[in-house]
Amino acid sequence: MTDQLGALTTIFTEFYYWVTVVLMFLIHVGFCMYEVGASRYKHHQHTLMKNTMLIPLVTVTWFFFGWWIYWAFPTGPGIAPSIMNESAALITDESTFSAKWYAPNTEFMAVNLGDHISGVFWAAFLLFSWTAASIVSGAIIERITTFAFGILAIAIGSVFWTIDAAWGWHFDGWMLKILGYHDAYASGVIHAIAGGFALGVLVVLGPRIGKFSSSGEPRNIGPRNPWLVTVGLFLIYTGFWGFYAACNIPIFDLGPEYGMEGVTYWTATNIYVTPTTLSGITFNFLMSLSGGLLAGYWIAKGDPFWTYSSGLAGVICASAGNDLYHPIQAMIIGMIGVVIAYKLHYWVERKFKIDDAVGAVAVHGYAGFVGLVICGFVLNGYPSSGYSVGAMWDGSTYASINPLGQFLGAIIMFGVLGMLPGYIIAKVLSGMGKLRIPREVEIAGLDYEMMESAKEDEKAVSSATR
Repeated sequence: MTDQLGALTTIFTEFYYWVTVVLMFLIHVGFCMYEVGASRYKHHQHTLMKNTMLIPLVTVTWFFFGWWIYWAFPTGPGIAPSIMNESAALITDESTFSAKWYAPNTEFMAVNLGDHISGVFWAAFLLFSWTAASIVSGAIIERITTFAFGILAIAIGSVFWTIDAAWGWHFDGWMLKILGYHDAYASGVIHAIAGGFALGVLVVLGPRIGKFSSSGEPRNIGPRNPWLVTVGLFLIYTGFWGFYAACNIPIFDLGPEYGMEGVTYWTATNIYVTPTTLSGITFNFLMSLSGGLLAGYWIAKGDPFWTYSSGLAGVICASAGNDLYHPIQAMIIGMIGVVIAYKLHYWVERKFKIDDAVGAVAVHGYAGFVGLVICGFVLNGYPSSGYSVGAMWDGSTYASINPLGQFLGAIIMFGVLGMLPGYIIAKVLSGMGKLRIPREVEIAGLDYEMMESAKEDEKAVSSATR
């Protein structure tokens, strides 16, 4: 960097994404607190360990192949023509997304001193991966084996959500071009797919012992520590600020991308290079959060667990279009999503005997699905991407946002890339006898099993050293 203004812009962008990563780390802290507060005491250590170990499992696999999937498969493959070779400023610049991780002519160095973007951008997407895996984690507490959860965390965190991000959360994604798919802050790309994946797993995993009476009526196994649940959800709210900011490009010249050659216009954009501002999404984040909390308090008759969770559901429902909504629209959409998600949760629980321990399928999956569909109607005709404003390089244009495209996108996210893989992987693990803990262990508690296992290991080491 030889130009001072260019250097400041680059370093600002680097620091911007770095801060989003720090904030998003709080989401994971929040999920730990939320899940351990919802679980029974005999499962606390296992719940925390499960959430801890998804960090290295997803991080390492994301490093080796998850990030590659995002950049490798935006066209489907072959469903729509690619613009990546033409968009040199975004993808082919060796100083940003090159495979060279060392400085020129300094092959012994691990750090590329010319690269200030790819590491922090990679980390921002990695934290999205952790979030997807944590969503699944909450739904299946108190009965999943550690081995099975590790496999499921890698599958959702480093494979399936990455595929859906390549298709629908990438400037070159085929879903944008053909369906007019728009999901600025990941109602579907992270939340609906993770909720659907969790539902697929739950179908195979089955309910916790004692969840349903002999007549099939569900029992309420409420949170054991409402204080931790509250703290956890407020940490998730806080981390969501970083989540929203990480879905933006902080500073971008719209001139060439909007067909205005010779014109320079710098602004923030969403991940699709559609103009937005941090000010605008701040309005909409807080209004959708407030709408969710109000609706949750009303529909759940003041139940604390659902009230706090509904704040999150409200944000998730409005997230697909929160780059473009009016604040009052964001509030109303958040309220609608909460009511539908709450009603669906209890209908599915009674009808299909699904035991979602923390309501993750409802808060993330159903709310995310509904948010995508509503976005198609409210933003019908708006550009799905900055690239749909002017002509593409091959002369065609991106489809605009529309109800059918958003509905099909919701099906792809929740069902095709979410519920179906979750069900298949869980079925395979169940067939191997690796999915669910034994009945006696579930009754005694997973923490008891961990302590007994540790004692056995200690005895083995002691015998070997005699």
